[in-house]
Amino acid sequence: MSAVLQTPWAEEQFLDWASVQDEPYEFDGFRPVAMTGGNGDHDTISGNLILALRPRLDGTRCSSWGPNLGIRTIRGRIRYPDSLITCAKFPGRERIAPDPCVVFEVVSPTSIHMDRVLKVREYQAVPSILRYVIVATASPTVLSLHRQSGSDPWTLTPLAIDDPMPLPEAGIEIQVAELYARIEFPVLPELEQEVR
Repeated sequence: MSAVLQTPWAEEQFLDWASVQDEPYEFDGFRPVAMTGGNGDHDTISGNLILALRPRLDGTRCSSWGPNLGIRTIRGRIRYPDSLITCAKFPGRERIAPDPCVVFEVVSPTSIHMDRVLKVREYQAVPSILRYVIVATASPTVLSLHRQSGSDPWTLTPLAIDDPMPLPEAGIEIQVAELYARIEFPVLPELEQEVR
């Protein structure tokens, strides 16, 4: 049995390489991994998220970023969430966010396992991350995992489209409905009958 041995990439090697790629990649601590599976609704929700966060954070000590600023997680991995909030000041040339406190992932059908299982564990291992928000694209559903300190387990709060989403880590609140502006969801047959 023969195996091809590959030399793991260094973080700086990945960051330099990823900065000149046309498509987005994450780093699994060993090699680049392509980020795929998005669609128009994913892009719309990501844009809505940025539009909701930036004006609310203007004039505060916190700022929102994404999706081009990475987060260092466990075992040398680097993730690129759809958006993040950090209250740390840093030069705009940085490629890794210092002390992110809130992380947002917009979940495409092909990324559910990654975002709802693997990244839950990875983001929980980062002490500064106190809230991880998973925004679905298939339905107007948001899962907010939050904790008081970096050593606590997550507490899960499911949110529907009419709910507010408090983000006390940054001193703001947004409405879930803002994330789904310009998104049309199909009406399920059983709901259609209830409406009649």
